[in-house]
Amino acid sequence: MVMKKLISAYEFCASHNIEVSFIHSLEETGLIEVTTIEETGFIPVSQLQQLEKMVHLYNELGINIEGIDTINHLLHRIIDLQDEVTGLKNRLRLFENDDFK
Repeated sequence: MVMKKLISAYEFCASHNIEVSFIHSLEETGLIEVTTIEETGFIPVSQLQQLEKMVHLYNELGINIEGIDTINHLLHRIIDLQDEVTGLKNRLRLFENDDFK
């Protein structure tokens, strides 16, 4: 079994001055994964950077959970489109190089 590095949701919330209910709301929306061990919620360390961005959107910019979900979805769409454009540029270069042979 592969062990993930985890941080306590309570410790994260205490250090970022947020309610644990915020973490539960993000989990219910499917924005983060929370692992429960002996009735304590833990967040994978790999998700901390994304979670901190969500906390910033929520606290500093006043964006609600639904808004955060929408922003997250749009950012993923942008990344997918950028990857598609890169792939298409690479294919185009292959055709352009064939023309010069």
